[in-house]
Amino acid sequence: MLKFHNTLTRKEEEFKPLHANKVGFYSCGPTVHNYAHIGNFRAYIFADLLKRYLKYKGYEVTHVMNLTDVDDKTIRNSQEQGISLTEFTRKYSKYFFEDLITLNIQKADVYPMATAHIPEMIAIIEKLLEKKIAYKTEDGVYYDIKKFKHYGELAHIEVGDLKAGARVANDEYDKQSANDFALWKFWTSKDGDVCWDAPFGKGRPGWHIECSAMSSKYLGESFDIHTGGIDLVFPHHQNEIAQSEGASGKKFVKYWMHNEHLIVEGKKMSKSLGNFYTLRDVLKKGHSAKAVRYLLLSVHYRQQLNFTFESIDAAANSVEKINDFYRRMVDDSEKSHANHSKDILEIIEKFKKDFDNALDSDLNISEALAALFEFMNHINKVEETLSQSDAKEVIAAMDTFDSVLGLINYAKDDLEPELRVLIEKREDARKNKDFALADKLREELKNKGIQIDDAKAGFRWKRLKKL
Repeated sequence: MLKFHNTLTRKEEEFKPLHANKVGFYSCGPTVHNYAHIGNFRAYIFADLLKRYLKYKGYEVTHVMNLTDVDDKTIRNSQEQGISLTEFTRKYSKYFFEDLITLNIQKADVYPMATAHIPEMIAIIEKLLEKKIAYKTEDGVYYDIKKFKHYGELAHIEVGDLKAGARVANDEYDKQSANDFALWKFWTSKDGDVCWDAPFGKGRPGWHIECSAMSSKYLGESFDIHTGGIDLVFPHHQNEIAQSEGASGKKFVKYWMHNEHLIVEGKKMSKSLGNFYTLRDVLKKGHSAKAVRYLLLSVHYRQQLNFTFESIDAAANSVEKINDFYRRMVDDSEKSHANHSKDILEIIEKFKKDFDNALDSDLNISEALAALFEFMNHINKVEETLSQSDAKEVIAAMDTFDSVLGLINYAKDDLEPELRVLIEKREDARKNKDFALADKLREELKNKGIQIDDAKAGFRWKRLKKL
């Protein structure tokens, strides 16, 4: 039984989508004002794991991830660089999509840009004004949180403790001072040419209204899952609920799922501490994208993740074990050196069940990875008895696991002729028991980036390179 922890109820609940076998899924994406940092990518890797597992379970998933291309930050930073908002955000959107590919994060079905959905935002604001849930002031249109009786439920806070009635115009504000928030900000000179006409006055949207408009357009007024970082629970996601349910009168989201913070070397990531890293910063230090993916994936999404460079090294070792195992199985599938093992399918089914049971329990990735490595260890012990068909069954199982994990990086790798000659010379030396020459040739191959591993079934080679 598939269960997820619902932030709204603080309980683990059986997953039952609104429509049989179909899942509407919205993730808060980046504000494209700079390169995304590793904390951002923890949220995107979590969403990727969730989506991959839903698809693995047979659900038809429609995934929407927004890009915020108009807010206080994007306007300020584009002006500082002396370029248009569109040119500025297009640049960082491009970098974001490149990073998604680097981390093997599957594409969302839709990546709506906020500036392309202004009419939808205006329509929601007009509904809220008509219902007198929103009101107009000298500087914009605000949401009256007193008019929404469920305000505060997602964050489990009492509105009476939040100085209701005071207003805040900033997109991001003190999480201890929830006030009436801006739906629309009237134009001022500091906005430059960033503005749109609206029935209630020329200006631009507040940050919170953007997600309400984009999610409802592509997923409907009610949908199944909304994800994001724990820092978005309040005020952003609470405000999304207030706007959306205030306008539609319908329940906005059935399951809210939030990932915990990422810290670096035991401390909050910040530029002032010198521990603020983008994905590109980490890769420039020589670490592999697959190792970064493994590390961000490997800790349960509701547990704080402590990012250290030692942990990246450990993650790289784990990824290497998975990929080395996979390559060996490919080699075994091309060699005939044993009879078919009658219980191989039973072994696979046993570990697949362990893998599924772990992820069914609120995406318990630690236990799922443990099941994967136990499976690999078991196969390692019986490898000499595997037939070609057994190895192919193991490969198929690994492909199934990896459809969720996204860690295998295998491609048929043919050796350059001169390297193949060195390997053949080494094999001849071994057969002739000239172990000194064999060791010398092994070292020469290693210096050229090729590692040789000897086994009973014969030698194997692999390239020494980052995965």
